[in-house]
Amino acid sequence: MRRVVAALALLLGGCAYPYTPPALAPITAPPSAAASGTISAPAATPGSRTPVTILVSIDGFRADYLERGATPNLSRLAAGGVQAAMRPSFPSVTFPNHWTLVTGLRPDRSGIVGNRMEDPRRPDERFTMASDDPFWWSESTPIWVDAERAGIRTATMFWPGANVAVGGTPVPNSHGRIDGGTRPEDWQQFNQQVSGTQRVNAVIDWLRRPAAIRPKLVTLYFDAVDIAGHDYGPDNARTTAAAADVDASIGLLVRGLADLGQPANLVIVADHGMAATSSARTIALDSMLDAKDYHLVDSGAYATLRATPGREAVVEKALLRRHDHLQCWRKSEIPARFHYGRNPRVPAYLCLADVGWLVLQSAPREQKLGGTHGYDNIAPEMRALFVANGPAFAPGKQIAPFDNVDVTPLLRDLIGLPAATGLDGDDAPFKTVRRQ
Repeated sequence: MRRVVAALALLLGGCAYPYTPPALAPITAPPSAAASGTISAPAATPGSRTPVTILVSIDGFRADYLERGATPNLSRLAAGGVQAAMRPSFPSVTFPNHWTLVTGLRPDRSGIVGNRMEDPRRPDERFTMASDDPFWWSESTPIWVDAERAGIRTATMFWPGANVAVGGTPVPNSHGRIDGGTRPEDWQQFNQQVSGTQRVNAVIDWLRRPAAIRPKLVTLYFDAVDIAGHDYGPDNARTTAAAADVDASIGLLVRGLADLGQPANLVIVADHGMAATSSARTIALDSMLDAKDYHLVDSGAYATLRATPGREAVVEKALLRRHDHLQCWRKSEIPARFHYGRNPRVPAYLCLADVGWLVLQSAPREQKLGGTHGYDNIAPEMRALFVANGPAFAPGKQIAPFDNVDVTPLLRDLIGLPAATGLDGDDAPFKTVRRQ
């Protein structure tokens, strides 16, 4: 345990499979560290390492999970740094929000408008979370592309879209080869079987390199909390245990950085929160519409769909009326606060369920309790984790909730990129908590 505390002192100077986390031993701190929550930076020495920026995503980590007493490493980082409840962008699902976090653009502008989506230019194709054709991703530029172009080396240990050669073009009949485009200098293709320990070890290995080939911006992604939240619901003990397991990986990261003498600015985020769901709280579209009248693109907390040509009046009569626990809009009439509906990839109709309800093509055949996200992005259940700790941040600060479009401007500041024009966010929420 002493090594854990020493490491902390040195450092700072979806989802389909059931998840059963391992048991964890508690991590304790000496009274002085526990009382202050402050984590000190190592003293500067000639030739010492410059800070690296590490963006960590804990998929589905609702902001209030931090209050459950199961995440001592995250709690210490929060107490010694900056903490907030962050608002996701709408729709509050995984791929759109991960792309927003690294582009500074809301989904309607970034081009990643859903976990499943279609594009009028390619009517016979559908984007899924396995799609890596640059066509789907190149409407916006993630921070690692700008960094690489500026000579700042980057590395991604998983992140939605980080495996894509942004701006590239698939070569026909080439078994997936891409011509052109930009990726991080180092990146890994996502594989759920890669453990948290393996993910952290890969990051530490990158940082062991000589300065000339050592990344200055790194991303790290964990999916276990989201999987547990979907399978068991946000209030289940197994979801809390999954949070504890990822917290142990955060502790491993902190120790590894300390062993290297590598200072780091950690920016730890989630893409969205999680709400409890039940098969008893379902709105079935097939109770309102005949299957021949519409084409369903996505469903869950919200549904997106388009009418079969010639059946628009039938679809609108069924959808655009008062419903219990559901509201539907034409694309052009989606409330402005969602910032959603201008992109051609957004289908003609959006139906949004009340938090805790599901809108599906048909009612489930089996009873099930679980969890999901995708609801109104201002709902408390959708609020996401934000913790920042490192030499760039003042200790012991809690800031007001902010929109996740502000994360990219913060990252640009941390790695020395100039402020970008045309983003949907800015670095204003962090002005009072940044060390100058």
